[in-house]
Parts: sequence; structure tokens; C-alpha cells
Amino acid sequence: MAIKPIPNESELIKQVACGSERAFTKLFDAYYMQLGEYVVRLTESVELAEEIVQDVFIKIWTKKECLTEIDNFSYYLFIISRNQTYNFLRKKANERVRQLAWEKQFEEEIYELDQVSTEESYRILIDKAINKLPPQQQKVYLLSRNERLKYEEIATVLNISAETVKKHMKLALRSIKNSISLENNDVIVLILLTPLIFK
Repeated sequence: MAIKPIPNESELIKQVACGSERAFTKLFDAYYMQLGEYVVRLTESVELAEEIVQDVFIKIWTKKECLTEIDNFSYYLFIISRNQTYNFLRKKANERVRQLAWEKQFEEEIYELDQVSTEESYRILIDKAINKLPPQQQKVYLLSRNERLKYEEIATVLNISAETVKKHMKLALRSIKNSISLENNDVIVLILLTPLIFK
């Protein structure tokens, strides 16, 4: 798979390395769907692809200071996405094998809090924030996020206008972001709240 570099990529990378959230958002917007389509082909799952690509961008953001050492960012992005996908699939396969063994032996799976990754911690926070939403906002958000319905489709399902759906979605996203946004974590929240919806 070839990822077409964006024209001002090198300048954006320098800005990201210096901590520019605006520059990172431009890189994210330019490559998110391209990588998503590639990973979907490998995993055959939009949900898994979304999680993998989000993890890739979180790693890039958290190690942004090292970006200036990369000569070909789009190729680097492709390689780490591919590696992350293979590692993720390998991990999932190993987890499944272990889980089956545990079930056979009637053992319970135990997770220690300090083993929970940053990404998993944020996902837990997002789930808690969703549960606190007003019923209608929660329905709209879940239909968009989990069922991947467009605003017009959600409007039909809930028998409300598309404009009302848009309003509920905006309020839901703002509420979720406010619930979990901490200092310097806005970029991670942006990544985790951006769904893969192919046209």
C-alpha cells in the first residue's frame, strides 16, 4: 500500500515535534482514513482497524519529539501501522488461546491496574462518560459510534430531524470530552473519539 505524502508534510512534522496540536490534527486528518482502509483489509474488521489506527496515532503523539529523526514519514506511518496490526492480531490470538485454557480449567482472568495501557484507560473513561449522557444523546452517540449510522439514518431510527441528531451529537461529544479531558490529553481524546466511517 502506498500512502501519498501531503505537500507540507515535513513542515507539519517539525511543528508536531515542537508540540503543535494543530499540526498534528492536520497529519491525523490526512492519514487516518488511508491507514484505516489498509488495516481493515488486514483485519477484516472496522472496529479492530479503528482501535489499531488510533493506537498508532497515540504512539506518534506521545513520542512526537522523535519525529524529526524520520526521513519518510508516510512510509514510517505505513510500517508502524502494519507492525501494530500484526502485533495486535498476534496478541488477540494469544489471548484467545489463553482464555480458552482458562475456561477449560475454570480459572478467572485477572487484570492488574498497572497493566492497563493508556489507550485502554481512556476507553474506560469514555465508556463511563457515555453512560452519564442524557438518554437521547446516548442513543444518538451509540448509533453513530457503534452502529456507524449517518445522521440521516439516525434521524429515521429515532424519528427526529437530522439537525436534532447533529445537535445531540455535538452535545454528547462535548460532554464526553469535558468528562475525560485532562491537561495535555486533548489530542488523545480527539483520536479516540474519531470513528472510521467509509463512504
